[in-house]
Amino acid sequence: MMSGSTNKKKSKKSIDENVVILHQMDRGVFAPSISPFPLKLETYLRMAGIPYQNDFKNPMGPNGKTPWMTFNGKNYSDSQLCLELLAEKFQKDFSGHLTGEERAIARSFQIMAEEHLYWVLVLWRWVYTKGKTFRDIQMNFPTAMRYVMPLVVRRIKGQASAQGMGRHSQNDVIEMGLKDLRAISDYLGTKLYFTGDKPIEMDCAMFGILSQLVWCMQGSPYEQHLKGEFTNLKEFCQRMKEKFWPDWDQCLLPMKPSL
Repeated sequence: MMSGSTNKKKSKKSIDENVVILHQMDRGVFAPSISPFPLKLETYLRMAGIPYQNDFKNPMGPNGKTPWMTFNGKNYSDSQLCLELLAEKFQKDFSGHLTGEERAIARSFQIMAEEHLYWVLVLWRWVYTKGKTFRDIQMNFPTAMRYVMPLVVRRIKGQASAQGMGRHSQNDVIEMGLKDLRAISDYLGTKLYFTGDKPIEMDCAMFGILSQLVWCMQGSPYEQHLKGEFTNLKEFCQRMKEKFWPDWDQCLLPMKPSL
């Protein structure tokens, strides 16, 4: 279990014990989050029936990442570590029925999605489209952000280069993404969820990543593939949406006229 720092941003209003305060960015236009990791963690909270409140005013945590959470007066960062802490605290292990081999395979696919495919999405959203995709999906877009966008793009390009993915050509990166999606699609096959008929923690993570492709990357090179070769991935996302997000449409920000 990871340690947490004392919450210095806790509201003066009393928060009930064992209620999670989920800090994340504002809702998006086409999905409740334009980042896979807040959507992953919030979906898990809904799956586990853990009481939580959203805080959209302080999206960036102590380590400069989103999401993060405040729980019983302490701050915790990293969606996966938060998930694991809550699973232990509330005894919500949805993967307990899996064999060791099945757990290993599920973890491997999740890491591939979150540590490899994720960077393909980052490069498309920020570098190849120069941030235009972000402007289209996040309607609470600060006007000042338009002027610093080149600096943001340059910084993210540097991060992708340091990670390694950003050192490859655009065509190679897109092909890498296709290979990841093909492997993920083959693993899902005709199953309802990635390990069977019931969703587990890994499904929350895969939903977080794949939802960005389905709803938040219009015009991407993967759009047509999701209607054809990878239709089972799109159907999986729809299934997760219907099961855990009956209020999906109510969570979305209204479209605003372009300035």
